[in-house]
Order: sequence, then structure tokens, then C-alpha cells
Amino acid sequence: MTTSEEQSQGRGEARTTVHVFRDDALGDLDAVGLAAAIRRGEVSPAEVAKDAAARVRDADARLDAVQVHLDIPAHGAPGGGAFAGVPTFVKDNTDFAGLPTGHGSAAFRPRPARRHAAFTRQLLSTGVTVLGKTRLPEFGFSPTTEYEEGPPVRNPWHTGHSAGGSSGGSAALVAAGAVPVAHANDGGGSIRIPAACCGLVGLKPTRGRTVPNAQGRQLPIDIVVDGVVSRTVRDSAAFLAAAELHHRNAKLPSVGLVEGPGKRRLRVGLLVDSPNGARTDEDTRAAVTETARRLERLGHTVTQVELAIDPRFTGDFLTYWGMLSFLIGATGRTMGTGFDRHRMDGLSRGLRETYVRNWRNTPAVVRRLKRTREAYAAAFRGQDVILSPVLAHTTPPLGHLAPSVPYATLVERILAYVAFTPVNNVVGTPSISLPAASTTPDGLPIGVMFSGRPGAERTLLELAFELEADRPFPSLRNA
Repeated sequence: MTTSEEQSQGRGEARTTVHVFRDDALGDLDAVGLAAAIRRGEVSPAEVAKDAAARVRDADARLDAVQVHLDIPAHGAPGGGAFAGVPTFVKDNTDFAGLPTGHGSAAFRPRPARRHAAFTRQLLSTGVTVLGKTRLPEFGFSPTTEYEEGPPVRNPWHTGHSAGGSSGGSAALVAAGAVPVAHANDGGGSIRIPAACCGLVGLKPTRGRTVPNAQGRQLPIDIVVDGVVSRTVRDSAAFLAAAELHHRNAKLPSVGLVEGPGKRRLRVGLLVDSPNGARTDEDTRAAVTETARRLERLGHTVTQVELAIDPRFTGDFLTYWGMLSFLIGATGRTMGTGFDRHRMDGLSRGLRETYVRNWRNTPAVVRRLKRTREAYAAAFRGQDVILSPVLAHTTPPLGHLAPSVPYATLVERILAYVAFTPVNNVVGTPSISLPAASTTPDGLPIGVMFSGRPGAERTLLELAFELEADRPFPSLRNA
């Protein structure tokens, strides 16, 4: 394990970074490169699994990213797959047969899952070797992976800061070099937020692109979609192509394997401030506008756009989130033994209690949220993609968004932070977080986001490839 400390500019805090890149079977390889090395016989799956497990133990000792370690790695499809032998983790809100699914909550004792979740089967079909399960905040509600009791997941770029949420454990391991890719899912930004915090690529696919979540299909709006976080664009592209071989949604255009930049010059809409009124901070604003200048230099056309969503969108999304917390409180005993909704954390309880006071508004809330697709489509008239921040401000220190913060203050802070990502969940459109070329003065990554029309993952990936080729993403290996 390698750590380094330096004084954060202007804050007087020691910046501690953590990475576990080393000269072993994994080296500096991404998932595509590692799978190719395994196919060529340069390294064996057993060597890779052993070295990855050692990396994970070293990283987890500093980052607290792992919920469950597997003593005997569970290999993917016997016939191989694009990622045959590549080590990975499953997020602990998704069933993996034989392992408990804890959902990040202390409100119950989870039982071992009897079978794999549908997405777990899709993930395994790519050939990966699963080493365990990663931590998330309770039920995935928070944009930071912190708890009322127990250690938080720490950001490997600066261990005093949040790794994001809800896929914070996965993002921390990938950024630190423990594994090349890891499972993540996104119901309000939970792939893109930790990707932005940890300097990763985080693609939220179109609704239905990956196999649907069983619980989500029962909701009036299915806002959750599964995917991965990765260090390179080609890993996210290769995962999506491999996953599509397992589940092909006939209602969407096929993505196939995207392997590099596209030739077509795009019309890019620029959205710097959030439609919910949250103003973007200066570091984030500078990263987004600098990305826009790079796009223009590369021959794309950039114009400012407006996303004129209903002013009630933020409150409506919060109500919908509260409905999810209410449903968990009502059905939690199915997750494990001894479920007690009063032991849910402060954020979950606050969301639930707020929903109980306003549940009669649910039909109107759902109707308004569904109409968001009209405003989204209008913003895309004359545009191919929209460039925006992922988050309204840079990665906060641990404690700022902790569930122990009084609920009214916590919600105010969350809404001032998570100001861009939820629209894509409601509309069901694809969106990708990419590391900006610059970092904050104290060395933290900043994410920029590209959003597309339904089914436009190929366009987003081609543009991401182009930006990565123009200027490689910052890496902890070189930090």
C-alpha cells in the first residue's frame, strides 16, 4: 500500500492519499487489459485473484470500503466472457447467493441470499471473479457512504473526504487500484456521484439497458439502473457490450462494443447551474467551462441551454425518495431478522416521516415527475448531448452529509449538492460522469457529466473516448 501526505492548500489539513497499485499480476492494467493478459496466458486467473485480494485487504484497512470478503472467489461464466478472470465486487444492495445483503443498514440482521439477483447473473456472465461485496449508505439514500455508527468509506484521493454515494465502497476500491471495475447502481446519481468524487468513469445506462431490478419494476417510476464504475472509458464500454450479450432490450437500439472516438462532430448544450436553483461553486464551474472549451477545440459546437423543469421537481423527487423509505419501513422484515424501522438512520427516518405527512400528494407527484421527460426533450432540441456538472460543489469533508446531521440541515445540504443527477433517473436517460482535466486546489477530482437522449450510450461513450484521448484522466498512481 502506498500513502502520501501533503498540506491541503488553504485548509491547513493534511491530505492523505491511498493507493495499492504495485508490480504484481494486476500491474496498472484496466479490466480490458487484464482480461487480455489472462487470455494470452501471461497471468492466470488464480494469480490475479490472489493479488487482487491482497490489494483489497491493504486498501480496505485504510478506506473501509468492503462489507463482505469472499474466502473462495466466485468465478464468472465457465465459457469465459469479455472480462474472464477480472476481479470485481458486488454492491451490498444486490443479492449474491450465499452472502447476506445488508443494504448498509443496522436496522436488521440480513440473511444469506438464496440465489443471485438478476443483475448479479448478468455481471457474472461477463466472466468476472467476485471477491466480495462493497459498502453503501443505508438503503442507498445518501450521496455519501457514512453511518451513524461505524467508520465511513473514505476517499482514496483524500481520506478526510467523502467517497460519494451510494456506490462509495465500489468507487473507493476502483480508484485506489484494488480492482479495475466494480458494480454500482444509480437511483438518483449513485453511479455518477462516487465516480465524480473518486475520479472515475461512471455510466448510468438508459432505463432497461441492463436487466431491470425486480423491486424497481413494481414502482410507478423505475428510477434505479445497474452498471459499473471504472478507471477507463474502454472498461465501461466493454462492460456494457458484454452485458448486452446477456440481456438485450429490444426496445432500445443496440450499443455494441464502442472502441474509440466517433467521427461526427456534436452539438453540445452547456448547462452550468442547476435547474433547482443551486449555484455551482467556482472550482466545478471552472472544470465544466474548461471542458466546453476543449470540446470546441476538438471541433464540436457548444451553446448554452436551459432545462426548464417544473419548479416543484426537487420537492417531488424528495417525496418519491421518502416513499421508498416508507416502503422499506413497511416491508423491511422480508430483508432479514429483527427489522426495526426505528433503528433506521436519521436520513432514512426523516425521509419516511416527511412522506407520512405528505403521502396524499403521491399521485400528483408521480404525474409531475413523469412530465419531466417533456422538459428534458425540449432541452435537447438542436442538441446531441448536454454537458453539466455532476454535482453543484466539490467533494465535501466527511461529516458534512453524515446521517447524524439534523434532518432539516442534512436535506438542505444534500439538495445544494445533488442538483443535477436525479433528472436522468426520472426520465430514464443515459448519463456519464467523467473526470475533469483539473482537480481542486487540494487535489480532489471533479466530475463533469454528459447526458443524452434515451438509448444514446454509444454517443456518450464515443465522446468520452475522445476526451480521454485528448487528455488522460488523473490517476492516483501518479498523484
